[in-house]
Amino acid sequence: MVLVLSEDDVRGVLDLADLVDVVEEALVKQAAGEAVRPERPHFPVGEGLDGDDPLGTGLVMPAYLQGDPQYATKLAAVHEGNADRGLPTIHAQIVLTDARTGVPDAFMGGTTVTNARTGCIGAVAVRALAPGAATLGVIGAGAQARWQTRAIDTVTSLSGVRVYSPSDSREACAADLREDGIPAEAVDSPAAAVEGADAVVTATTATEPVFPPDALGPGTLVVAIGAFTAETQELDPAVVDRAAAVFADVPEEVAETGDFLETPLGADDLVPMGSMLAEGYDRDSPGDVLIAASVGSATLDVAASQVLYDRASEAGVGTDISL
Repeated sequence: MVLVLSEDDVRGVLDLADLVDVVEEALVKQAAGEAVRPERPHFPVGEGLDGDDPLGTGLVMPAYLQGDPQYATKLAAVHEGNADRGLPTIHAQIVLTDARTGVPDAFMGGTTVTNARTGCIGAVAVRALAPGAATLGVIGAGAQARWQTRAIDTVTSLSGVRVYSPSDSREACAADLREDGIPAEAVDSPAAAVEGADAVVTATTATEPVFPPDALGPGTLVVAIGAFTAETQELDPAVVDRAAAVFADVPEEVAETGDFLETPLGADDLVPMGSMLAEGYDRDSPGDVLIAASVGSATLDVAASQVLYDRASEAGVGTDISL
């Protein structure tokens, strides 16, 4: 029998604060070489349907954490045009498979898992690199802007969140966060979101820098999670130049995104986030700008989905079916 978990089932057993610790442990194991994580293919899809241009990006993301009872394979899709359709930008599905036998254990909606574990990357970075951060600037107003903010709020007490997006979606995002008890407001420019913030999150599908470099104050932590291909970019090279250190969930992949291709930094210049979490990091100066950059890792999917599968099984949540 295979346990099928809908997105509603996943949300019902999800504890975001607990998942922060799960994500941190997975990043540490990945940096220690305890994760099997094949290179993920990503490919354009939709060419020839409504014209010659692709309509989205498909991704396949498998992973196994050594010693765990299951491995995971995620199928994901990123379609920027979905906002105009009233649909989420990201959709995903995850299969959990028994590592001893190859028998499938679960098939679950992976969109909530993806959003939650990605949000926890920002929380892990803030907890380690900007503890006590009170003000947060958010560039972007989609699902990930919300998840990043919610997860960060579990590790620090946010006194002010400023959300910017070029569309009216910033108002809706801020309103949703206020409903969660987070003091958020929509602002009219990227600079207004970034200036004076202890931490800044960029959560967009942009192809060029999303905030002016001179708006970034000393000592700010920048969590950049939107760029995942050579064509996507959120950070101006001047922001990268200012950084005293850049931490990456997957250095070799982060180095190939648009955020870093125009800078002198390569994969060897980026510090694995898991190594930083295991060893700690002390700023040389409180004014140092730091960057935590993420392209997403299937290691986090397998860690998160196993925890959610166990909770659902214990709670009797989901539907058992025979394939």
